[in-house]
Amino acid sequence: MNAEDLARYLREHPDFLCEHGEVFAGLTVPHPQHGGQAISLAERQLHTLRERIRQLELDLAELIRFGADNDDISAKVHRLSLALLEAGSAEGVRQALTDSLQDDFAVPYVALKLWVADSVAAEADEVGEAARRQLDGLRQPYCGVPEHAEMAGWFGESGAHIRSLALMPLRRQGVCFGLLGLGSGEPERFYPGMGTLYLGRIGELVAAALARSPA
Repeated sequence: MNAEDLARYLREHPDFLCEHGEVFAGLTVPHPQHGGQAISLAERQLHTLRERIRQLELDLAELIRFGADNDDISAKVHRLSLALLEAGSAEGVRQALTDSLQDDFAVPYVALKLWVADSVAAEADEVGEAARRQLDGLRQPYCGVPEHAEMAGWFGESGAHIRSLALMPLRRQGVCFGLLGLGSGEPERFYPGMGTLYLGRIGELVAAALARSPA
């Protein structure tokens, strides 16, 4: 009988160790942390359970931290929503947005570009046609490094300090009419693959606020 035969026999006869308790009590295995020390199977099982409990405690602590972080972000988004509702004009929306993102969200650089000259914007901002098409094709915010010089240029003189950014297309009735850009000097502040749920919601709030505010 080899090891595979023995393992198969024990799987097929789960009552074996119950019926032969003296065999179970006499079995020893190497300690998982001290290789030269032998412990009983019961002690080994207890060690395994302790490790599982420790890992579960770590997972629970991480979930609690994520929950607290989400609560904090939700509160900030709520304050931003109130500020946008109180803004009486497109310029007021710009100011409320910049103040909230810089003060509450600690985003150092904010860019708001609108290229539909109507009730939303008295004058269209200069944004290249290729960039407009790229933004119109986004189905979720873009996060990462500036892909070309124009992206950094949207932040004016601060563009030289941008190491990572988030871009949100602003849409009204399905039509992309502008962009909201958040910039940071930290390369890992906005990175590909990060969660974009709240970024998308902020973009939707800003688009709705601009659509209802006269230029």
